[in-house]
Amino acid sequence: MWEGEIEEAGSARLSRSETRWVDGSEVDSESPPWSLQEDESWGGVAAFQLPGEGSLRRRLAKKPRRVDSLDVEAMGIADSHKHRQKDLSLWSTLALAFQTLGVVYGDMGTSPLYVFSDVFSKVPIKSEIDVLGALSLVLYTIALIPFMKYVFVVLKANDNGEGGTFALYSLICRYAKVSLLPNRQRADEDISSFRLKLPTPELERALNIKECLERSSFAKNLLLLFVLMGTSMIMGDGILTPSLSVMSAVSGLQGEIPGFNTDAVVLVSIIILVLLFSIQRFGTGKVGVLFAPILALWFFSLGSIGIYNLLKYDVSVLRALNPAYIYFFFQRNTVEAWSALGGCVLCITGAEAMFADLGHFSVKSIQIAFTFVVFPCLLLAYMGQAAYLMKQPSSAERIFYDSVPEAFFWPIFVIATLAAMIASQAMISATFSCVKQAMALGCFPRMKVIHTSKRSMGQIYIPVINWFLMIMCIVVVATFRSTTDIANAYGIAEVGVMVVSTTLVTLVMLLIWQTNLFLALCFPAIFGAVELIYLSAVLSKIMEGGWLPLAFAACFLCVMYTWNYGSVLKYQSEIREKISMDFVAELGSTLGTVRVPGIGLLYNELVQGIPSIFGQFLLALPAIHSTIVFVCIKYVPVPVVPLEERFLFRRVCQKDYHMFRCVARYGYKDVRKEDHQAFEQLLVESLEQFLKREARELALEMSPADIEPDDESVMSWDSGAADGAGELQVPLLSDQKLGNNRFSCSEGGVSVLPCSAMPSDDDPSLEYELSALREATESGFTYLLAQGDVRARKDSWFMKKLIINYFYAFLRRNCRAGAANLMVPHMNIMQVGITYMV
Repeated sequence: MWEGEIEEAGSARLSRSETRWVDGSEVDSESPPWSLQEDESWGGVAAFQLPGEGSLRRRLAKKPRRVDSLDVEAMGIADSHKHRQKDLSLWSTLALAFQTLGVVYGDMGTSPLYVFSDVFSKVPIKSEIDVLGALSLVLYTIALIPFMKYVFVVLKANDNGEGGTFALYSLICRYAKVSLLPNRQRADEDISSFRLKLPTPELERALNIKECLERSSFAKNLLLLFVLMGTSMIMGDGILTPSLSVMSAVSGLQGEIPGFNTDAVVLVSIIILVLLFSIQRFGTGKVGVLFAPILALWFFSLGSIGIYNLLKYDVSVLRALNPAYIYFFFQRNTVEAWSALGGCVLCITGAEAMFADLGHFSVKSIQIAFTFVVFPCLLLAYMGQAAYLMKQPSSAERIFYDSVPEAFFWPIFVIATLAAMIASQAMISATFSCVKQAMALGCFPRMKVIHTSKRSMGQIYIPVINWFLMIMCIVVVATFRSTTDIANAYGIAEVGVMVVSTTLVTLVMLLIWQTNLFLALCFPAIFGAVELIYLSAVLSKIMEGGWLPLAFAACFLCVMYTWNYGSVLKYQSEIREKISMDFVAELGSTLGTVRVPGIGLLYNELVQGIPSIFGQFLLALPAIHSTIVFVCIKYVPVPVVPLEERFLFRRVCQKDYHMFRCVARYGYKDVRKEDHQAFEQLLVESLEQFLKREARELALEMSPADIEPDDESVMSWDSGAADGAGELQVPLLSDQKLGNNRFSCSEGGVSVLPCSAMPSDDDPSLEYELSALREATESGFTYLLAQGDVRARKDSWFMKKLIINYFYAFLRRNCRAGAANLMVPHMNIMQVGITYMV
């Protein structure tokens, strides 16, 4: 390993002045703004000279509209962007709806275990108004939030079938450039899953919102902070859901088994939790087939027991359908009723899972399952418990098990325990997925991710997160020892996520859907107001355990924001320190060293420009590979990038340099589980196709039109001069001054260097390049990696030094290194140390 430091001076930088097309649009910094006729005096290499230093024959050609060869996907195929999603049949949709019971609704389905016991711990039952008012609150909360908000509105705000907080953020990022990492390319918009209906010019409101988001760095940071806050709340749920669900199920043994006290409940709960987290490494796929039938049986039991209690005890509780009882409830209990809202909100725990787990199912399947199974069964369950409380008000503490007929206690206990474990499993899996999405979007340190299923890419296992969740669950159960205290903590995390979702969906309605302003504002006015009322109630329980999710959320938020902040600064430093193309031109095609057969894959984060680490390799190594490929692993704000659209190739410098850039694009749901040999083979095949397609397109560009001399600077042309069939691509160069350097070694060398007008099959330069590539492939691949250290500059303010030099450095030292992620033999890896001053 060689150590080195970045040299901030000594290398000349390519100055780029503003260049625009005749229509006023900006020219891509890497795209060649003009085409030059090759001059035989330069050996077939196009050159550019200032006026007066010799005549140079230029050709201004009208070219048919095409995709620029710089932006050609190497694996592109005809109609690759036309992915049609087949409509599922009715039976397939019903089958999916049945499966959602075991994955999506486990958490919400187990809420009857603890809702009323928590509500009536705040409001003692003194009259039927208390029971009817609490029941009315629960019924209308379920009808308003999960049913009206999520089923009819939020589920439609999906990102190509993916849901969740990060899916909403990526959806917004595609319409407005709000990502803090400046690595977006025009070619990304050609990905089939990226294409969206842009805001219409007539709708000024959407464009104004887009402009405000893109111009304001404060708005970008606030949006990211809001998204990370919601994500950290979901991770907090991953700790509290298993604790509350398992302990609530086990607590049913109290009163049934003599001597089974609180200590026994805690001990049995811890044993079940350890067992639950220990089997995570096997993956949910092996036991997933059991989930839906068990939860279906659970919902059937809830509905049946509810109907039994209604008919046996008091069917008059149906009066709670009158919302006036909510008013009577608050009028009678005032402050206690407001405090009881913290327990009432537990009836909608897991509602966010309807949206977060959307990627595994379809919108219709989730809507059908909730509307025809979950919703009615939950209503019957709560009505049945209320009917029992009308006759037995003293049973509020363990209302669920007391209301179960004695003959069915043990079967229901077993089903309830299994349902609680399944509900916990769903939240644990959601936490794994959430962490993976955060890692993909550069908001979480790299960790080892194990894919437990060959068929379902969403089934993953993250060992570090799994054991962290297990330890925290054990600590929560052993510390609180009561479901009521855990419930106080649980409500804050749940309502916090809902507030974040409401805000983001409102932004989607204004920016993307272009909904009527009145209707768009009604959404946060109704649902946001209800959620804020609930939030105010649960925040009052901070001293009673509500501080716990806030502490968890604060820890996760600090980790994610610190990692994102450091990553953005590191990327900006790489952009500032990238090597000048003039400097590479001065080195020549040998790069100032010896070129030996082989392919060097230099991994970096830049989507354009030559990274500074390449200079360190030239200094440290006695020779460099004959073919250099700058590989950039980039995540784009889409769920999945099709394999045929994954690679984006560009040529760096002229052909005799044999240098290329490969941008490997992944979606935040994509699985990076390629064997390095398969990746190398696919990369070489893609590069060969790129070279052939490049030569073919350059041959088509050559025209037999007469070439006229031009001794003066390139003049601006009116775009209207071009006929309707073609496009005259000539930029305005009035403000740009060029020296007598050979411009042909810019990264746009593909279009600047038309090597031959012959067809690609007979092109000798193409055959030479392909044979050189095959020879380099046979010599083997070497992975050139940077072992970077990030430090704050000496003139930085104190907080920046503290965050970068200590917190971010600690995360980088303890996260998964790049070499470990590649799964490449160590003998094929070369690393050079470098320090990034940010």
